[in-house]
Order: sequence, then structure tokens, then C-alpha cells
Amino acid sequence: MSRIIKGILFDKDGTLIDYNRTWVPINIRAAEHASGGDADLRDRLLELGGQDLDAGTVRGGSLLAASNTSEIAAAWREAGAVSGGDLVADLDSIFTEGAAGSVPVCDLPALFARLRGRDLRLGVATSDSAAGARATLETLGVAADGLFVAGYDSGHGVKPEAGMAHGFMQHYGLAPAEVAVIGDNLHDMEMGRAAECGLCVGVLTGTATEDELARVADHIIAGIDRLEDLLDRLSADPAPARPA
Repeated sequence: MSRIIKGILFDKDGTLIDYNRTWVPINIRAAEHASGGDADLRDRLLELGGQDLDAGTVRGGSLLAASNTSEIAAAWREAGAVSGGDLVADLDSIFTEGAAGSVPVCDLPALFARLRGRDLRLGVATSDSAAGARATLETLGVAADGLFVAGYDSGHGVKPEAGMAHGFMQHYGLAPAEVAVIGDNLHDMEMGRAAECGLCVGVLTGTATEDELARVADHIIAGIDRLEDLLDRLSADPAPARPA
């Protein structure tokens, strides 16, 4: 029996955009703000978040790679971050402003147009704020109008819970088996599993390694520019068993 996918729910960071090229400088600005200008504290906050200061990379599954703004702010406050104002709001503002520097992994407008041409329903689910997601999509030339967009603050819960995926299904009237979740992080794959999605696909343009993703994902591809090839194969081939 072939696998019929009618909707694709993308993660944002590390999936639509190159995580390290986009987020390493944003994380530095956020840590500088949270440290109140204390360079040593800034570096401690970044290390706590999972950012390698020498390599300019972020560790998969780390605070900065997988958590939402509220979780980052709470961990940084506990580590001594300056919290004279609303640190969550301040970080969300920095993250949203940083969308202007987003580096796409491929020609996203063209990819989304082709996927819509296949009559697929599309959405984005992110641990960033909904405003940050929409700002990023605008920067990348992807029209958010009519597109399901969920952030940690959209009322669907947070990853790796199933709520964002369920919201996507309800928005388009899709069954779980008709939905594919595409992401670079275990939180994305675990969200798809929790929502009983028909397909969980890991990509290698973010923070998780192939070995990490292989524990949960049905398939792993180099990036979303290979997604159409995968969909073509799955439309004809029997659905493989999921990993144990």
C-alpha cells in the first residue's frame, strides 16, 4: 500500500533556514543583552545554551537548538542573566529582528510553489514565536497568508508535544496518517510521533546528527531540496516499517 501524504508541516530553524549561519550571531546578541554587557557571563550563557564559541556551531538537542524563548530565559535567569525587564519579551524581540538575516537552505518560494502545485497543504511549526516565524517567512519571500504558522506562543503547546501538529491537522481537515513532519531536531520527530503523523523526515541542515535522527525518523534526507524526490518514491513504493 502506498503512503498518501496530503499535508507537510515544516520546522523552521535548521529546516527552512541554515541554523548555524542564521542563529549563531542572533544567539550572541541575545546573550549580550541577557548578560548586561558582562562578557564572561555572555560566554557562560552561550555555553549553557549549547553554542560552541570557537566552532560557531550549536549542539543538537541543546537549549538554544531545541527550546522555546520562555525555557531559554528561565535557564539564563537561573545562571545569573540580567532580568530587570521582561527577558522573554526582550529575547523574542531580538529573535524576531534577527529574521532579517535568515539564510535559506534552498529557493523556498519556488519549493513551496511546487509543493502547492501538488495540492499539498503546508505549514510551519517552530519553537520560535509566531511573529518570528512570520517575519522569517516574509524575509525569505514565502507568503504566510493562508499558511498554517504556529510558534511556542500560538496556544498549541510546545515541542515535542503533539499540539502544533494537531493544530495543523485541524486547520486543514487532515488525518494524522496524511501528514508529514519535516525537521532537523529530535523535538520535531518526537512531535510527529506524538501526533501519530504518517511520516517523520529528518534533515541534516540543522543541529542534530544523522545518527541522532535515525533513532526516530522514518527517513533522513540531506535537506528539503530533496523532499520532492522522497515524496515521488513514497507515492509508488510500499511504506516501510518505522524504526523500533
